Amino acid sequence: METITGIDVEPVTSWLVAQVGLVAPLHFELIAGGRSNLTFRVTDAASRAVALRRPPISHVLPTAHDMVREYTVIAALEPLGIPVATPLGLCSDESVNGAPFYAMDFVEGFILRDREAAEAAFDESTRATIGENLAATLARLHDVDADEAGLGDLARHDGYVERQLRRWRTQYDQMRVDGADHHRLIEDVGDRLAARIPVQQRTSVVHGDYRLDNTVLDQSGSVAAILDWEICTLGDPLADVGLMLDYWAEPADEVAALLGSAPSTAPGFVSRAEVLAAYGRHSSLDLGDVAYYQSFGYWKLACILQGVYARYRAGATAGDQGSVADFPTHIATLAQLARQILEQ
Repeated sequence: METITGIDVEPVTSWLVAQVGLVAPLHFELIAGGRSNLTFRVTDAASRAVALRRPPISHVLPTAHDMVREYTVIAALEPLGIPVATPLGLCSDESVNGAPFYAMDFVEGFILRDREAAEAAFDESTRATIGENLAATLARLHDVDADEAGLGDLARHDGYVERQLRRWRTQYDQMRVDGADHHRLIEDVGDRLAARIPVQQRTSVVHGDYRLDNTVLDQSGSVAAILDWEICTLGDPLADVGLMLDYWAEPADEVAALLGSAPSTAPGFVSRAEVLAAYGRHSSLDLGDVAYYQSFGYWKLACILQGVYARYRAGATAGDQGSVADFPTHIATLAQLARQILEQ
């Protein structure tokens, strides 16, 4: 029996055979790129593949990494035609694997983590359509009526940005790491954001981390599945829009929101302004305050990355040992970007 960090192979195999119909023996593979909840590709003896999601191994915050919540969201959205992986089963019995987990279909396609992946997967004419597809899919998600979808009790319907500022400020404070002092930059930007929160136009299902590499694209460049619903909630849809624009790097940008070469810097991709215009064509929302949400997005990313860095330092990576040496500098850079946008 193989040993996989994060998977108690024998009981998890038994559960997947009984609940999902897989055929033993099973092969478990940690999917690279996951820096929070862990995602495994599980392949059975009949070559069927499913995905399994579980929380990090250690250093888990009290309100984070809720598998039941993730599963509830995708189970509610899948019948509405929102592109998600089909949910297959939820295990909340921690005696099986030490923590709750769930299984879903493994959606084949392209996940664009960097420029090289984008150039290898699509020609320039197809790349030119991806920004429109990404924005249109997000607008469809934001049009979902949370109450009709059975998600009305997922969170409060008002005060989203205020709650988010409080949540991420608290988690940043809980995830401080010796030697990664940002000289109150995070706190200062958070205070400025809290002082000028725009009026929330609508309550929508908010993904919370919507970007290219949290989607699977099909051969035409359309979104086949939105992934990583870990911080999904109800709230202000423009927060998703601002964050999508932050991630949509352009070749002339001095820094990308994520470490590495952003896929959208490959030739053929449309500009950030064109992605925003595409969202506007599919939404009735007023986009006049979108710069505020871009600033909020950069600040939130800085807080999230601090948590990722703290978990790496605590050894909660389950084999994903990507370099973290640049994280403290990048966290400060993101917060500085947020401050610059606010000052413009």
